[in-house]
Amino acid sequence: MRPIATRFLISSAIVWLVLSVVSDIGHATPIVMPKDPGARPTTAPSRTSKPLCFDAKPLPGLTQAEEKLFCSGAEDFAKKNTVKEDGLGPTFNFISCRGCHVHPASGGSSPLGANPQYEFARKYLRATNDIPFFIRPNGPIMVARLKWKPDGTPDGGVHALFTIAGLEEADGCRLRQRHGDWTKEDPNNITNRIPTPTLGAGLIEQIDDATILKNLDYQGTRVFEGGVRVALGRPNMVPPFQVNGIGLTGRAKENRNGNDGTIARFGWKAQNKSLVIFAGEAYNVEMGISNEVFPTERDESKECQFHSVPNDTSHPEHLFDADPEKRLDALSDVEKLATFMRLLAPPERSSDVSSDWRSIRAGEQVFDNIGCSTCHTPTLRTSPLSASAALRNKPVNLFSDLALHKMGADLDDGISQGEARGDEFRSAPLWGLGQRVWFLHDGRTKDLVNAIEYHSSPGSDANGVIDLYRKLSDSQKQDLVNFLRSL
Repeated sequence: MRPIATRFLISSAIVWLVLSVVSDIGHATPIVMPKDPGARPTTAPSRTSKPLCFDAKPLPGLTQAEEKLFCSGAEDFAKKNTVKEDGLGPTFNFISCRGCHVHPASGGSSPLGANPQYEFARKYLRATNDIPFFIRPNGPIMVARLKWKPDGTPDGGVHALFTIAGLEEADGCRLRQRHGDWTKEDPNNITNRIPTPTLGAGLIEQIDDATILKNLDYQGTRVFEGGVRVALGRPNMVPPFQVNGIGLTGRAKENRNGNDGTIARFGWKAQNKSLVIFAGEAYNVEMGISNEVFPTERDESKECQFHSVPNDTSHPEHLFDADPEKRLDALSDVEKLATFMRLLAPPERSSDVSSDWRSIRAGEQVFDNIGCSTCHTPTLRTSPLSASAALRNKPVNLFSDLALHKMGADLDDGISQGEARGDEFRSAPLWGLGQRVWFLHDGRTKDLVNAIEYHSSPGSDANGVIDLYRKLSDSQKQDLVNFLRSL
């Protein structure tokens, strides 16, 4: 009987092993192909780059004046703002632009490794501020939005995480945090966002509306295997109407600026029209620094005001200074920050000759064949009328249609912005994805394969594409992932 018992035990072990493998399929870390190779390592920028400012690479073809303004903006982008000198606070999320947009270089997104938000709060705010539960030591930079106000009406705004109480320049300020109240009131009312990269943002800003709409009309005609069509996006718009004679089909709408009707294109929901608005809002919302674009303090507690309001302004007294560098300070920080982002070079694709280029080329074809390229349009083009030659009539290899798409129940964040509803997000530009660490609007995964799968959920415009993706062979899926990591 002993041999039979032994065989039974061995067979049971095999069955258990098979069941374990099967049960693991679909978990966070795939055990079969495809496998995300992870973010490509960053490389030190070439010292031949001109100019080289805080590791930021400018667009090629800048004039000498544009180069100087770019570097001045890079300096402000990296500056660690303080309470009395800059007007930091009274509430804020972090102290610098670059701290949140640092990977793989200035203008990028959330960093790899230690979270600077966590480190700053632990070092300087421990006595007066708690660290919110969603700010993790090695997690992504996070901001918090609330879905609902206490009276039950929609909120949607960014709510600052920290107060300046406890900083050495903020004597007398006793302002307390509110994130603990959010948790007590309703933990599910909080939704998080990670920073969007700003590399190549000036090229995106210079794509004219007609180009965006023409691309949407074209993408709407495409049919894939089994008759799959991708639902047309709606660039966040208020309200839908014709632009330059180009009509919109019932599903093709865009997130538009509410006053002039033009297409907004920055932010997770394409809620911001321009880089000046983007910079002004971030300065005010993320650092509490009021400015000429957003001139009102978010918290007006008098005992916590240590700077004139608005905090950041232009300085006409520097216009005729004998020092050319000083004359740059006639511009406000917001203007320089916007110009810096406008003149930032876009991300570059991998040039590693050791990469499996056969797989990458095959993956690029798969990307197009199954319909990924409808929402993540590989290339658009800037206007031939741009005021800067460096931005004029240039290809923009952004891999986005800049339109809103329904991403389904699993990604619905409950936040409406402009015409964008809770489940609608701008097609995230994929350029630079090869070095990106965190994916999706809330940074919920570092695994690109998981990020692809999250595109499928009830109500998602991408369900048909994901169905085609799931029919691919393992090697085809791996080719697709390799291609995406080459961007």
